[in-house]
Amino acid sequence: MAVAMLVAVACGQSYEEQKRLSRSERQRLAKENEAALKIAVMPTLDCLPLYVARQYHLFDSLGADVRLKLYTAQMDCDTALVNKRVEGAVTDMVRAARMETLGTPLVYITTTNAYWQLITNRIARIKELKQLNDKMIAMTRYSVTDMLADHAVDSARLISEMVFRIQVNDVDVRLRMLQNNEMDAVLLTEPQATVARMQKNPVLMDSRKVGMKMGVIAARQEARNDTARQKQWNVLLKAYNMACDSINKHGLKHYSQLISQYCKVNAAVVNALPADLKFAHAMPPRKEDMERAAEWLAKKVDSDEIK
Repeated sequence: MAVAMLVAVACGQSYEEQKRLSRSERQRLAKENEAALKIAVMPTLDCLPLYVARQYHLFDSLGADVRLKLYTAQMDCDTALVNKRVEGAVTDMVRAARMETLGTPLVYITTTNAYWQLITNRIARIKELKQLNDKMIAMTRYSVTDMLADHAVDSARLISEMVFRIQVNDVDVRLRMLQNNEMDAVLLTEPQATVARMQKNPVLMDSRKVGMKMGVIAARQEARNDTARQKQWNVLLKAYNMACDSINKHGLKHYSQLISQYCKVNAAVVNALPADLKFAHAMPPRKEDMERAAEWLAKKVDSDEIK
């Protein structure tokens, strides 16, 4: 009996000690995560320089703890930024302008090479923008995809209410809806756009051809100006530029496995990506793009409030 009691006490102490250590470990990890510079990213190609920097330990080797937080919906990235779960996010200028109007001051870290294409369901046989009448387009509200949907409608001089903008925030779900014939048209960036093109779905519009350069990495202003984080931001920019140089030198196919891992596409899709895609060093956005995004957003919000 005495031996059994001793064993029970020993086991009890071990269990309590284990709980204490677990709490201590959780607290340590939480503190490390809080101190790290966290960037919200998507399974999209504009995030590739960040993925390369992480995979090849560029952040670590330059002496800063930079962590990537992966989301599949742009609104989830932006919510994480607004709620201070991350310090920065890969987004677009329309979404960024929306966050600012709702009370979250932002600073642009850099533009990205993101572009968006309006791709129609090949089964629907939509070959011109004017055929979008009475059709559904998958997009994200108050984003560059919403802005591009409006541009398509205006270009074809269609009645806005007769083209149905359907909010589908998850980029993977948006692609699947096209593949499953649940949507007439979708707005996609890479590599999801390449998947759609490979399946013979027509491209009716490209943001590059209408003069839009809307991809950005944005940061909360207070986090960007935090003196304690300046080294982290400097490392982020340096690692980003190094990764861009490496991608441009070796090509996308060199990073096929990395793209497949983060963007959930196979090697055939990577091989089909546009060969002329280049990644520029960090630079501020163009004034005309900022003004265009802000002007469209203001009109859109006013229109929605009237409705």
